[in-house]
Amino acid sequence: MIAAPRSGSGKTTVTLGLLRALARRGHKIGSFKCGPDYIDPQFHKIATRRASFNLDSWTMSADALDKNFMLGTEGAEIIIAEGSMGLFDGVATIGAAGDGSSADIAARFNLPVVLVIDTSGQSQSAGAVAMGFRDFHPAVKIAGVILGNIASERHFNLAMRGVERAGLKVFGSLPRASVPTIPERHLGLVQASEIPKVSEMIDALADAMEKHLDIDAILYSVKPVASLNTQPLNPIASVRRIALANDVAFSFTYEHIITGWKQQGIEILPFSPLADEAPDKGADICWLPGGYPELYAGKLADNNNFLNGLRNFAKDKPIHGECGGFMVLGDAIIDSEGREWKMAGLLPLTTSFAKRKLHLGYRAVRLAVDCPIGFKDSVVRGHEFHYASIIKQGYAVSLGEATDANGSSLGSAGICLGNVTGTFFHFVSGSDNE
Repeated sequence: MIAAPRSGSGKTTVTLGLLRALARRGHKIGSFKCGPDYIDPQFHKIATRRASFNLDSWTMSADALDKNFMLGTEGAEIIIAEGSMGLFDGVATIGAAGDGSSADIAARFNLPVVLVIDTSGQSQSAGAVAMGFRDFHPAVKIAGVILGNIASERHFNLAMRGVERAGLKVFGSLPRASVPTIPERHLGLVQASEIPKVSEMIDALADAMEKHLDIDAILYSVKPVASLNTQPLNPIASVRRIALANDVAFSFTYEHIITGWKQQGIEILPFSPLADEAPDKGADICWLPGGYPELYAGKLADNNNFLNGLRNFAKDKPIHGECGGFMVLGDAIIDSEGREWKMAGLLPLTTSFAKRKLHLGYRAVRLAVDCPIGFKDSVVRGHEFHYASIIKQGYAVSLGEATDANGSSLGSAGICLGNVTGTFFHFVSGSDNE
């Protein structure tokens, strides 16, 4: 596992560089992202040319974690899991299998941790940080340290001395401004599909890792993982084909969900709303994932084939929208400049991105109706991360009641009108773990 004391320390940079460097050496590499993240796994997939899977102990049960781990390790010789936030950062209340921290995953699957420490503003004190992480949790093993943001050779020698005094190995350092910067926007990194020559950028990251890190020493620290024996998903007889919106405006899909559908014999029928494509009429369900529709609201508003296709589909078949997909199913979206754009009008709501407000956190939802993400009275778990808000909402049936990670009530989790459902939270796992 590649982890750090806090966010912004360089975990993604190191992860992508190591993934590509090891792949270039001929190793078969599997990858994971800890926590509910859509964007980092896109980069992992480009680096390794293999699907990357999420592992999250708050939303996923132990069985669901094991299933996802099996998917990511199948056919791989070496696996790398990228942590989220700080290694031990989670929530106060235990969820399906833990507190959502990366440490939960490292302990469960016996993953040695490579700790990336941003050394800006410190030198020998990096050793005290490393020692604290080494001793904080007996089931989490720190294999060694990468020192980031190194200003000079003298700075590196001082910081390395501190870490070695703590009894930990230093795998190398990343000098300041020595690696490419991955562009960002309001929901995290810019999507991999939007970065020109993204594979070349990852190659440059791999070159930096080969130059500055002792990759052989990192490989020497790996441990064998136990093989797991989990049962495959049971097929869903009533759903055979799913129309899935898929382009740069609708790209927030979890690999474990897509793979789960395919394991159940479900055919995925992708379509591009930005290309003015409608959902396939032969599909049983239409799914609009989240993404960045607010950046393309004007174009989507003019795509009548797409919008009319949604309206026709909804006459007799279910449509479910998450976050950005939920917004597009509404009456209108107001963009960051205050302009209002008409959408599908299948749900009575108007959402606005003009006055940004962060909505962030885990969600547990007891469903009040049968819908594409579960049956009435079942509990589903997911995550919410957006800046848009509902500024107008008409009558619709509540999809269910939501609580946050601490069990505090958040009210309605989404709405349902006829065959159309939508939520701001992204579904990760159900009470039946499928």
